[in-house]
Amino acid sequence: MKRLCMITCMMVVSAVSASGPGPAGKHLFILSGQSNMARLDPAKSFTPTVEAAFGADRVIVIKDAMGGQPVRRWYRDWASADGDSPEENGDLYDRLMSKVRRAIAGEEIISVTLVWMQGERDAREAYGDVYEASLRGLIEQFRDDLGREDMNAVIGRINDFDLENHRYPHWTLVRSAQVAVAESDLRAAWVNTDDLNSGMNRKGEEVFDDLHLTVKGYEELGRRFAKEAIDLTSTLPENALDPPR
Repeated sequence: MKRLCMITCMMVVSAVSASGPGPAGKHLFILSGQSNMARLDPAKSFTPTVEAAFGADRVIVIKDAMGGQPVRRWYRDWASADGDSPEENGDLYDRLMSKVRRAIAGEEIISVTLVWMQGERDAREAYGDVYEASLRGLIEQFRDDLGREDMNAVIGRINDFDLENHRYPHWTLVRSAQVAVAESDLRAAWVNTDDLNSGMNRKGEEVFDDLHLTVKGYEELGRRFAKEAIDLTSTLPENALDPPR
């Protein structure tokens, strides 16, 4: 699978390069989420891949992530099924957007892509029943605040750590919600991570179907995120948004 992804990425990069420089401006990539995003180093594979596609001087990559956090720390309008809405809603989103606005000040931005890797905490807290609406709402929140209805979204589906829902009761519910959001939006895609959590972790330990990814897993995840981001940025028509279901 890794070799196939690398070949596909190279084909996409070649296709983008062959199409010419394109319009003036820069492509913005916003990476956020909880621990599996926090542990991903964009410089290892994500940034080099998008730079190869669009040019190093035409790419802005911003990452802001924090381990162990629920989606409500980003989505301002989050509420539980019972209607509870904590005061901390959206505080990490505000921190992220402060970084984004500083980075793009004075720049001409021709595309925006959100890369999202989060959901484990919501699965653990059994908030999977509102996760689909929350993630969909978060994407629209980004689009509204940035004034970019054409913003792309690449969603990392949480891995196969607890497919029996023993320790995280809404694990499979969150996984399904992530796929549903991606597949109902023409400017979104989801990335599989099920094969990235077995092997050597960053502590030098052998793990199998772990909550977190392996060292090689994070590098491959960066490539997969980049491949989908390049696809969406390069091939979809302007304003091709599918209405929420």
